Amino acid sequence: MKLETFDDVLGSLGKNPNREFHLLLGNGFSMAYDSAIFSYNALHDFIKNLDDEDLSKILGVIETRNFEVIMQQLDNFSALIAAFGGDPKLRKRIVAASAKLKKSLLGAVRALHPEHVFKVPKKQSQACSHFLNVFLNSGGSIYSTNYDLLLYWVLMRNSIVNHVDGCGRELENPDEFVPPEEQIWSELIWGKHRDEQNVFYLHGALPFFDNGVAVIKEEYNEYNYLLEKISDRMEVGEYPIFVTAGDGNQKLTHIMHNHYLTYCYDSFCKVEGSLVTFGFNFGPNDEHLIDAINRATKHGRKVRNKLWSLYIGVYSEADRKHIEQIVNNFKCKVHLFDAKTAQVWGH
Repeated sequence: MKLETFDDVLGSLGKNPNREFHLLLGNGFSMAYDSAIFSYNALHDFIKNLDDEDLSKILGVIETRNFEVIMQQLDNFSALIAAFGGDPKLRKRIVAASAKLKKSLLGAVRALHPEHVFKVPKKQSQACSHFLNVFLNSGGSIYSTNYDLLLYWVLMRNSIVNHVDGCGRELENPDEFVPPEEQIWSELIWGKHRDEQNVFYLHGALPFFDNGVAVIKEEYNEYNYLLEKISDRMEVGEYPIFVTAGDGNQKLTHIMHNHYLTYCYDSFCKVEGSLVTFGFNFGPNDEHLIDAINRATKHGRKVRNKLWSLYIGVYSEADRKHIEQIVNNFKCKVHLFDAKTAQVWGH
């Protein structure tokens, strides 16, 4: 397959000015900012150094730094113990270790994360905002599978006015006789502006918490940085919405049990026009997102409002060969482009 540049992708956008261009971001988006923080190696080493006996044994036996593979193997081992009538205490220990690994992974993301938004250099933040605006200005949406705060920070810091994550406040004492200065407003609750939403966190993210009644988005205040407030919640046992299951089916099951994630996934299944990916490699545990893309193509139906083309950014020759091997899994026209030419975070 021909390897295009990001300028070629922009050229296609120019030829189709009425077509929406959507963006799917994967972990490569964060790694392009700082691979020392957001790589699997960094997360693996952080967890390994926690000095937890069970986690150390798991990381020592399952020789991979891909946490999705580790979690899938733990789930498979637990299922095999049950199927063969094995020791229920051992199965319970495996389930507990899997849960501990998920919490540790979330803790690692939090601990390694830049402290606050202004730790991201201004030039890099502005360069990224220009990249994101290409898609938002076309009427498209941004979909992210990342848990970190980088996307959220860039959107907020650069006043990208046409981004909507679906959250808003509700007036908690809606009485017409209450003066404005005495009105009480809720936390940021997802759903109030979901009809205009164009930023979607497909696998959850650090700021989003499900309290069982509503999805709350944590926010800054004049006293605490956002990451501090997220950490405070985690210290008392509250955890962000966070999809860490192994394979695609398990991820989809998790998604369908949360109304925010379900809404985001359903939106992704309905994208129209073209979809560009950056830092997303469509690995063996991403079947649910390939299925969503294929649903959006409305294959075999003669309609205009569907997904016509997919532009996949690749970083290496290995990435390119992988996509070429699975290209027939997609039901729309697929293009490849050199992800490095996008210069998402600047030169």
